[in-house]
Amino acid sequence: MKVLVTGFEPFGGDDENPSYEAVKLLPEHICGAEIVKAELPTAFKRAETALRERIEAHRPDIVICTGVAGGSSGTRLERVAINLRDARIEDNDGEMPADEQIVPGGPAAYFTRLPTRKILSALTENGIPAALSYSAGTYVCNDVMYTLLHLAETEYHGVRGGFIHVPYSPAVAAKKQPLPPSLAVETAARALKLAISVTVAE
Repeated sequence: MKVLVTGFEPFGGDDENPSYEAVKLLPEHICGAEIVKAELPTAFKRAETALRERIEAHRPDIVICTGVAGGSSGTRLERVAINLRDARIEDNDGEMPADEQIVPGGPAAYFTRLPTRKILSALTENGIPAALSYSAGTYVCNDVMYTLLHLAETEYHGVRGGFIHVPYSPAVAAKKQPLPPSLAVETAARALKLAISVTVAE
């Protein structure tokens, strides 16, 4: 079994993106599954292309994409992606789409293919703050989640996938005012490892 796990490059003036910092800490194998790690650009068009290329290249059984949710105090297990691009800030290519569909004429929304309630139980049992979330926003994170689930529905049948948001790391949070919540990158990585373990076991 092969699991593709992605995080994002830094954006919005931050020096690092806690999502990919956590992904980098994952071991090469979890519960017998090979872990493939990838950094996606924080740019609407290039992120979609990069995700597709990595799925095509690696043919994973499971894809877990991750991003950072500023202001969140715990891991957010996203359950829904909507067919909407509506950016509040420019992406790393200077693009700032408003009221655009990700897939013209595509479904209004897709639901995650990850066992989010079981993952939530595993995280809380291990002392990691986490919650189910019903909005992945309308920025590049939601864009990637929707793209992933659309690909799983239309081209890569059988792929299980979804999206997990992690909070700011202390290093990122320390440079912001007012001071936002944060979570150690090591704890975020532990959350991702547990999420992978639960999904592989399904």
